[in-house]
Amino acid sequence: MAAQQHRYNQAVAALSDPTRTTLILVARPERASLAEAQRAGTELRALGIAHQRLVINGLFTATAGTDDALAVALHTSAREALETMPGQLAGLPRSTVGLRSVNPVGISELRALAEDSDGAISPRTCSLADGELAPLGAGSFHDLIDTIGAEGEGLVMTMGKGGVGKTTVAAAVAVALAERGHRVLLTTTDPAGHIAEAVRGEEVDGLDVDRIDPVAQTVAYTAEVLATAGTGLDDGARAVLVEDLASPCTEEIAVFQAFARAVDGAQNSFVVIDTAPTGHTLLLLDAARSYHRELTRQNGQMPGHVLHLLDRLRDTTHTHVLLVALPEATPVHEAARLQCDLARSGITPRAWVLNQSLAGANPTDSVLMARAAGEHRYLAEVATTLAERLVILPRVAEAPVGAARLRSLVFEAAGATR
Repeated sequence: MAAQQHRYNQAVAALSDPTRTTLILVARPERASLAEAQRAGTELRALGIAHQRLVINGLFTATAGTDDALAVALHTSAREALETMPGQLAGLPRSTVGLRSVNPVGISELRALAEDSDGAISPRTCSLADGELAPLGAGSFHDLIDTIGAEGEGLVMTMGKGGVGKTTVAAAVAVALAERGHRVLLTTTDPAGHIAEAVRGEEVDGLDVDRIDPVAQTVAYTAEVLATAGTGLDDGARAVLVEDLASPCTEEIAVFQAFARAVDGAQNSFVVIDTAPTGHTLLLLDAARSYHRELTRQNGQMPGHVLHLLDRLRDTTHTHVLLVALPEATPVHEAARLQCDLARSGITPRAWVLNQSLAGANPTDSVLMARAAGEHRYLAEVATTLAERLVILPRVAEAPVGAARLRSLVFEAAGATR
């Protein structure tokens, strides 16, 4: 233990030493992304990792004189986000990487990125109306929500890599279900928790918005354990229990308990859960089996909401898992791995949602057209090999925040069903 403590102290010293460690915060020129970078930077600075730089990735510059409304909106909103970024973040040394016509995947593209050069831009558009993409069809997000709503009650979970728009998709589904007359709870297990911002405080009849707060859940769980298992312990044993409860595992168990209770609530209404990024989501799902085995081994007793959790998650008439990704290599392939992991847990996704698609937006700006063309391979890969049902959400000029814009996203989305 002493050797491990020494190694840990050396690691902390190295991370805190500005001559040995530079932390690079990477953010898109968007308010939500910049706010997340600010949060991460503040937390890491509190741990002593203070030598930080900021990289703004994917700053789009519209073609001069363009009449493409989407291009103008993206150009303007990016600069407004940078002008209003949090002060602590704005004070960091900054580098900017422009939005490229193709994603920098592969050695040659990475070299070009390092040299700050972009290849020749293809003038060819690649919209969903093109012959190659026509088989993908259109208009299925509205139909998907109708299908889910027809069950009358149940659980909807959005899953996927961080930053792909799970919160937006979850909020859009929740608003649409509520406006179909259902009672809906919209909540999240994501520590970043931007659910309230997604609906922007607007009241929608039948919709309640909540958040599983890890800190609050840990405090409540700790108090419960001390009031039950800690009752009657002598001072030494109680001190050991208090020390055990101070471990990081306690937060995971507390959040898991809250997650299980939320799932249990989806019996007479709809519960829509904007889940955390992939690793945390799988931890919650894997915990169901481990937790079940451990409690059974100890005393054969288990809360009902935990006992039936996996059965409910595996029931495709009750649970609707939506895998959310961007039409790009890393998000698609990470979502594909998540789908395999879910299959091993006996859970089958109801649909894939490819978010912020330029091909679905039919841009006319040359850079955006080139990027739309680059989406084709991923749209086709998901449609033909990965998804039983596919929805394509177009990149929109204004962020889909608030009930009105979420409603528009549902009705105006391009989409596909196989």
